[in-house]
This record gives sequence, C-alpha cells and structure tokens, in this order.
Amino acid sequence: MTTTAAPAKPVPIPDEASAPFFAGARDGRLMLLRCRRCATFMSPTAYLGVPVRPRCVACYAGDLEWAPSTGRATLYSFALVHQIYDEAFAADVPYNIAVVETDEGVRLTAQVVDCPNEALAIGMALDVTFERLSDEVAIPKFRPRP
Repeated sequence: MTTTAAPAKPVPIPDEASAPFFAGARDGRLMLLRCRRCATFMSPTAYLGVPVRPRCVACYAGDLEWAPSTGRATLYSFALVHQIYDEAFAADVPYNIAVVETDEGVRLTAQVVDCPNEALAIGMALDVTFERLSDEVAIPKFRPRP
C-alpha cells in the first residue's frame, strides 16, 4: 500500500508592490503602510495579492511609505475551520483564522499559533511571530503575549 504525502502548502510570490512587506517579514519585522503626511497606518494589502492603496485612507495624500509595526496586537475576531478545503491543510484541521488589530489600529487576517483553539479569547494580547515558508518568504502569525 502506498501512502501519498500531503500536497505542499501554497507559498506567496512577492512582487514589486509586496516586496517591502516580505523583506520585513523575512527579517522578523511586520511592515505596514503609513502616510507620510498624517502618519495614519494602513493594512499592507499587497501581501494578500491586492494592489497597494495609492492614497491614505484618512487624508487621501498619495505619499505612503512602508514602516515597521510594534508587532503587538489584540485578537479582534476568529473562526475555527473544521472542514478540509485544501488537502495541503488537512493535517492542521481544526485551525483558526483570526482577525487581529495591531497597536497601530490596522486589522490583519492571520493565524494565532502556540495557543490551543479552546484558549482563544477576543481581546487577548498577541505578539507577531513569523513562519518561514521558503528562503525568501515568511508570513506573519500571532501568538499570545507572555
């Protein structure tokens, strides 16, 4: 009887727009977009395959930069996935998909790790950590703050 290995999990492919986000993640820094005019932080949508916002969501200035986050967040919401949607994640079921809110006020979709799903609680304090998927790509995840 032959056993088949689970398919590999997908690895994001950085492009020009998302390169600063992935370079920061590779170096252990969570990078967010920030307006140079009013200092408002915004979600780094580029890592999700969505084009980078061309303007500030607060003042509409077009002068944005990538800036490091504190890496601190709180758990805003979460769901537990019990169904296998992709065979690459079958061994992880059940797993959580979370929305975290960073200290900068940016909400990100991520996963909470190093915490049993039963212990997840809205409002819990979290710190960013990174899962290295390849030599070039790491993705942010969050774990409970000690």
